[in-house]
Formats: sequence, structure tokens, C-alpha cells
Amino acid sequence: MAIKRGVSFYSYQQEQFFGKMDYRDMIREVREALECDGVEIINEATVPRYPFPTEEFLADWHNTMARYDMMPVCLDGFLDTLRFRDHVMTKNEAAELVKLDLRLAARMGFKHIRTMTALPTDVIQRALDTAVKLDVKIAWEIHAPIPIKPDPTIKGIFCDNPGTAVAETVEFIEKTGTKHVGFVPDMGIFMRAPYLDGAEAAVRRLKDKELAANITVLMKQVPLTELGGEIDKRYPNRLTPAERRSFSWKRHADPEDLALILPYICSIHGKAHDMVEIPGKPGQYEEPAMLYEEVIEFLKKNNWDGYICTEFEGQRSKQDQGMEQLADEVEQVRRHHEMMKRLIGE
Repeated sequence: MAIKRGVSFYSYQQEQFFGKMDYRDMIREVREALECDGVEIINEATVPRYPFPTEEFLADWHNTMARYDMMPVCLDGFLDTLRFRDHVMTKNEAAELVKLDLRLAARMGFKHIRTMTALPTDVIQRALDTAVKLDVKIAWEIHAPIPIKPDPTIKGIFCDNPGTAVAETVEFIEKTGTKHVGFVPDMGIFMRAPYLDGAEAAVRRLKDKELAANITVLMKQVPLTELGGEIDKRYPNRLTPAERRSFSWKRHADPEDLALILPYICSIHGKAHDMVEIPGKPGQYEEPAMLYEEVIEFLKKNNWDGYICTEFEGQRSKQDQGMEQLADEVEQVRRHHEMMKRLIGE
């Protein structure tokens, strides 16, 4: 029983967009540079002619994965409910799209698909026969602001009952006894501070340049966890509510909450926005916005066996600048794996 490491190819989206890496390059990077074997893909981004790939692609995929001795962990799918011009996607149509991803996952060797946050249980139920037949699990992502523990005060986000969505799915799993439904928790629910890259981007966008300069200085003086409160105290009513959100944060789950879903976790999204060097510890990095140490320690104590797949998401915050300022995705993922190896104890 052990925590294993992997990478979501979402992490390399700019490298792919600019033609610097394809899935073969990403697989090689994960094996040779990161020394791990877990692979997670975004269906439309990785699979040519999705959802009906050619046999040539599938053969090359399997050959490349075998060459580097890699493990297909998770195939990420989406439900674009507005894809039709004349109507909103029905639940039957949504289930058929889930089935397409299940079939593709089975052909590519993945053991679970990640569906969008809070997939309704009645959609899951309509696709469940296909999941059982193919032995591929349906795992929906627990993404902020969805909590793990029920919180009925959270309403109208992502689904009809966001505050109780996890509990309702757990009830469905336990009532039916299914082994083919689960979750992919995202590390973004375990916040301890605002995202550093988001705060820096918010400063650049401020029209009040005097305030922007003052906040830039403040960011060097106070811990990131206290930044929002210090801005409110020193510069009251200077930020709009939208601007304020970039400097604030909310924890949607505590590490101990994972006990409620531990048997049903298929994999975990290792969210990262800005991996920074730990002061006084050259070559060691941390993601200052999230409780990585606490979450990994909880998983180790409970002998959780599964993959944490890096999901670097710090690209967009820097895309308002020139090419030379874009995030170095390869370096950021490597830093993330330095942290994970150290915390896991490899």
C-alpha cells in the first residue's frame, strides 16, 4: 500500500498548444525526469478525433506507454450541456456521453474516468451498466467550492445540492453496493492561503496603481495566509468584491474529512498554481496555498493506495504578459514532484 505519483497532461497545456510537446513527449518526461509512472489525460486534448480515435493512434498510445512502462490512471471527461443549438443536454444524453468516455478509457487502458464536479447520481445510474461491463469506474471530481462534509448552506453552485452532493453519492454507493463509482478529490479544497499567482495577477490588474504598489510591498512583509486581512485593515474599501476575492481564501475541507470517502477515492488531483522555493531550503519547494503536508500525512497514516496526479494550473494567471513571462510548466511540475517525493517519503 503506497501513495504513487503521476501527472495530468492538463499540466502541459501551453507546451502542447505551442507545439513543444505531444503525448509522447509528456510520457517520456513523466518517466525519465519525474521518475514516476502515472498518466492522466484530458480526452479532447490528447485523443485525435475524440471520441472516435483511429486504430493507428491507439496502437501508438499503447506502444509508447509500454515502452516507458507507464500506468494509465485517469481519463478526464466533460459534460458540455450547451453543445446542442436547440436544447440543453438531457440527462439521458449526458449518460451517453459518459458511456463514450468509459468505452474510450477501456480501449486506452484507464481504470476510471473523471467526470465533472457533482455529476448527478441519476446520470451515473444510467451509465453504470457500461461501467460494470467494461470494469471502468465513474469518479466525479470534488472541486472547490464543493465540500466533503455536508454543508447545506452552500447552494446553487455546479448542481442542485452542492453542499450535500458528496454525501448523496456516498449514500448511492453504499445503498447499491457498486464498486464502480467514486471520487477524484482536488487539492484545491484544502486551502490555507490565496493562490500566490492569482494575487500577483490581481495586483497587475488594479487600476489604482498606488494601491497596487502598496500591496506589492505588503506581500513581502506578511504571510500569504494573512494577506487578505491585512489589505482590508490597512486599505479598507479600496478593493471591489471581485478584486478582494483574489487576496482571500476559504477552506472547503479539512484533511480528516477524507475519512468519509477514503474507500471511494480513485485518484487525487495534485493542484498546483505556483511552486516556490522554501526559504532557507535550496532545491525544496512548496505550494503555499494548500495543505499538502497535512493531506499526504493523513493518507499515509490511513494506508491509502493510489495516485496523486499533478494538475498544474498556473498558466492563465500569467497570460496577460509577454511570452517570456509565461509559466514554465515543465519546471513547475518538476518542483511539484520534488515536494511530493519528499512528503511521501520516497
